[in-house]
Formats: sequence, C-alpha cells, structure tokens
Amino acid sequence: MSFLIGTTVMDEENVMAYCGWVHVFRKGVTMEILLFLFICSLAPISLGFHHSSPFPTNFLFGTASSSYQYEGAYLNDGKGLSNWDVFTHKPGVISDGSNADVTTDQYHRYLEDIDIMEAIKVNSYRFSISWPRILPKGRFGEVNFAGIDYYNRLIDALLLKGIQPFVTLFHFDIPQELEDRYGGWLSPQSLEDFQLFADICFKYLGDRVKYWVTFNEPNHLVPLAYRRGKFPPCRCSGEFGDCNEGDSEKEPFLAAHNMILSHAAAVDIYRNKYQTQQGGKIGIVLHCDSFEPLTNSTPDKLATERAQSFTINWILDPILFGKYPKEMEMILGTILPKFSGSDKAKLKRGLDFIGINHYASYYVRDCVSSVCESGQGVSTTEGLYQQSAIGGLTPFDWLNVYPRGMKKLLNYLKDRYNNTPMFITENGYGNLYNPDLTEEEYLNDFKRIEYMSGHLDNLMAAIREGADVRGYFAWSLLDNFEWLYGFSIRFGLHHVDFTTLKRTPKLSASWYKNFIEKHMTHSIVPQHDTDKRNWNKSVNANTKLRTLSKSRAYNQ
Repeated sequence: MSFLIGTTVMDEENVMAYCGWVHVFRKGVTMEILLFLFICSLAPISLGFHHSSPFPTNFLFGTASSSYQYEGAYLNDGKGLSNWDVFTHKPGVISDGSNADVTTDQYHRYLEDIDIMEAIKVNSYRFSISWPRILPKGRFGEVNFAGIDYYNRLIDALLLKGIQPFVTLFHFDIPQELEDRYGGWLSPQSLEDFQLFADICFKYLGDRVKYWVTFNEPNHLVPLAYRRGKFPPCRCSGEFGDCNEGDSEKEPFLAAHNMILSHAAAVDIYRNKYQTQQGGKIGIVLHCDSFEPLTNSTPDKLATERAQSFTINWILDPILFGKYPKEMEMILGTILPKFSGSDKAKLKRGLDFIGINHYASYYVRDCVSSVCESGQGVSTTEGLYQQSAIGGLTPFDWLNVYPRGMKKLLNYLKDRYNNTPMFITENGYGNLYNPDLTEEEYLNDFKRIEYMSGHLDNLMAAIREGADVRGYFAWSLLDNFEWLYGFSIRFGLHHVDFTTLKRTPKLSASWYKNFIEKHMTHSIVPQHDTDKRNWNKSVNANTKLRTLSKSRAYNQ
C-alpha cells in the first residue's frame, strides 16, 4: 500500500515513520501536510492499514443540505412564503437575529457549488425541494413552473458532473398558506396538499431522480413544533413552553400521524404511477440517536426501549409494521390516533430505504420507578425516561462525540427492521462561530475530521457485520443557516463568508476527498470521454423534451 504525500509516494512503513517525525514541523506547513499529520493521529482503520474497504459497489458518498438553509432567493421567481420565512422575520426568535432570505444563495450559485462537490469527489448530493417554490399557495393556487425550472437545472447540472441527486420533498418548510388556511400538519387536509406536491415533483423531476425522501426528521420536528413550541407553528402548553396556543400532550401525535399518512400517500402514488418507469427508490429520513441503558437494571433496559419507541420507532413501526410501538400504545392509550383499514392498506406500501440522521448517543435512566428531574423524555407522553450524553460533550445538547453509537444504532435498526437498506443521510460536527479566530484557525477543523473519521470507522464496522448501508452524507457541504442558531453554528466542510458569500475549503474537505478516493468503487457517469459526451447529449436532449412538454402544459 502506498500514499501520495505532496509529490512523493510512500509505502506503509515509510508513512508510519513519517508520522513519527513530521510533528516537529507543525508551524508553517502546507494544508496537505497538516492533513496528513492529523490523519496519522487517528485510529489505524482510518488509514486503511490491513483492512479492505467494506463499502459496496455504487456506495453513495455525498453531502447534505436543505432548501431553506441553502437556497436564499426567498421571494424570487414566483416563490411563495414558507412557515420559516414568516417565523424568522419575527424579532428575537433566532439567536443571532438572522434569517435565510439569502443564506448561502445556492439558488444563484448552484453551479459553483456543484464544482465544489466535484472537487471533493462526492458522487451524490442530498437536497430538498422548497414546497412554496413549487406550489406557493398549495393546492389553492397554480404550479410555479419557474421553481420546477430551477430544480431541473440543478438536477441536470449534478448529473453532468456524475453526481446523483438524492431528493427530499419536505425538510421543515411548508407553504404559509396552508398554516393559515387549516393549521398545517394538525389537519388531515395536509395529506391532500402533500400528495399533490409529491405527484408534481415525481412527474417533472423523477425521470432523473433515483432516490426520493418523503420527510426529513418528522420525529425531531414534531416535538420542537408541537410540544415545546420552538419551531413554527410554535404550539405548546403547560410546563413544556411559553406558547399562546397548543396542546403538548396531544398535538404532537396528531401532527406525526398526519405526516405518516402523507408519507404513505406519496409512496402509493410513486409505486402506482412512476416507479416502474422511472426506476427510483423512495424512503423516509429520521433523526436517530443511539440509546444505552445507564445501568444493567431491568427498569433502565425497559426505559431504553421506550426511548427508542417514542423517537425512531414512533414513525418507522407504522410504516413497516402497520401499527405504533406497543410501548406507546400502553402509555398513551386513547391519545394515540388510530389507523383505519384503508390507512393500513396504504401503509403496506412501506418504503425502500431508511434514512438516518445521526449526531448523538445517550444513556437512558428509568423514570417510572425512579424520580427524575425535568427534561426531555421525562414526562408521561414522552416515554418516562431521562437521557444523558455519552462521550465527548459539545456546546449543544443534541450533539456529542461517541462514534461507537453509530455502529450500535445501525445494528439496532438492522435487527428490528429486517435489515431494510439504510443511508446515513446526515452526520457531522458543528462548532460555534467565533469571529475572533484567524483564517488558519477556522479552516483547520481537526475536531470535525476526528468526528467524521470515528463515525465512518464505526459505519464500516457495521457494514462488515452485515448492516445493509448504501450511502453516507456529511452535513454539510457549506456553512449555512442552522435553524434557531442562525449563522452562529458552523457545520460546513467549506467556510462561507456571509458578507461576500465566498466559499473556502476547510481541512475536513480535503480529508473527506481523500477518504472518498480511497473507498469509492464506481461512478454513475461513464469514465471515457466519448461515453461522457454521449451522456451529455442525452441529458441535453431530455432537457429539450422537458421544455417542449412544459410548453404544452402552459398552453393546456
């Protein structure tokens, strides 16, 4: 085995020797040497010594994003207002007073960003479609074809660079019109609107999209929006938060129920109308923490199962088993909505893959037989458990450093859900933005590299043990708008100057590129120039056909 250091090729023995002496030249070294020096300090598996790559053929290595956090252009080209557009314009709701009216401006800079993706060798890009950019007023208005044009251009440009689109339909932003008319996800009418939105996206974009996600993290969004009132529409009651309206004991389960049924409706449409011809796959993405009992006691072990049931299994069990987890049914009783016979028939269409957003692991303590302090999970309708972070702490209670949690989580999901294909759809490390740091300090993001390296090591270990994992998406390609934190937290492999919007690669971008080059086994785009020209001609021809079809649609 050999490695390229600068312009010098070294074998494994010389690499290890190099690791022994190069540390004395920390000051003034190039980023390439600095990266190699840091890699030397990581676990041997990250270097790949004596380990063959376990990644399957066509494994997707990518980065992830979302429309509201990346696009900007919040009222351009016919886009309507989203719930987040309205929410972030209220004073005091975002920690740094910012909003995502412009954010990274990917709407106008997508070609530059695709060049950045190509430079770090990713073969897939996960992005979401802005619902109000396609249907500004939901089913109560017209389709905005300028929005469809944008996503067509984005998808075509990705494919021309050999980058597979991995597309999410709903990533927290819903047309404000639907909130105003009927209360958004609290109403069964939301199913009709989501069904229409999904159908339009499949129709106009699905010929080139092979991976569809219905929802991003409904199990994370719902408690924040309908239990604690932190995310729009900011509904809560009692001890859970300070809101003007809401019911923290009941509304989270109603909203989640409507999202589960909307997922089922979208999958039903895709299977019946599009999947055979388009040949894609469809799934859902969940926020997936790893849980371990605090002690070996039976109460703590049962509490750990409740933690899983009230977070991940809450959404996946209905989709894959047709019913809510037994732990939820026992505790919640009549609070938990019921599935009708027709609901269960649609739920049987299930999903093709599970998307996993993983950032943290927790110890779980029982709160049934023990008295627990107030906190997430402790109340009856949350599952009666108390969680505490495992591993290295960060300034955020939802992010900690415990790489082994990745393997344990994947093995849990493998066993519970019959090894349904899985994708790591988000994983990454965020740090608080410090304007006093020098350029060298914020670009040399060693903690991010260490976090990603450890989690990828454990991902590989899980694959070796039989977990059917088919992709990994780093959060995120760029620093971006991070919800309630605004721009005060940075997750990007590339630094963004939000005054000039200049993108600058961090050390982690080089590290990820090197990791991908070592492990990638296949490209979705033909390698030979002649074949690539034919691929380009095919995409250009499809673009012309879509233009003609759209012209007919305008005239109908």
